[in-house]
Amino acid sequence: MHEFICMVSCREFDEGHKESGGVKMSFDDNSGRRDNRRFGGGYRGGGGGRRFNNDRQFDDRPKPVETGKEYDVSITETSRQGDGIARVDGFVIFVKGGQPGQETKIKVTQVGRRFATAELAQ
Repeated sequence: MHEFICMVSCREFDEGHKESGGVKMSFDDNSGRRDNRRFGGGYRGGGGGRRFNNDRQFDDRPKPVETGKEYDVSITETSRQGDGIARVDGFVIFVKGGQPGQETKIKVTQVGRRFATAELAQ
């Protein structure tokens, strides 16, 4: 909260003082809005500020998988979207149609910075 100096005439001050038993002035510079500047800045739900952890560095080293190649993997879990999740040397691969516990051959369709996508090989 900020302090502000307010100039009031002696007459207004005396009238307010007599009627209410004292004059109280305050100023809220948030206009009743919730202070959410920690989460992306701004007061209307977005923009500004740091949304993601910019300190995190992703390496550009070669990935352990390549687009178009086939790999034998074990699908260990299911993603939120229902795809199987497999790993090759710790690198995450989302396998369309894969089921946990399935030992299968996959064909990588796309390789990104943090994960790859694949489909079950024919």
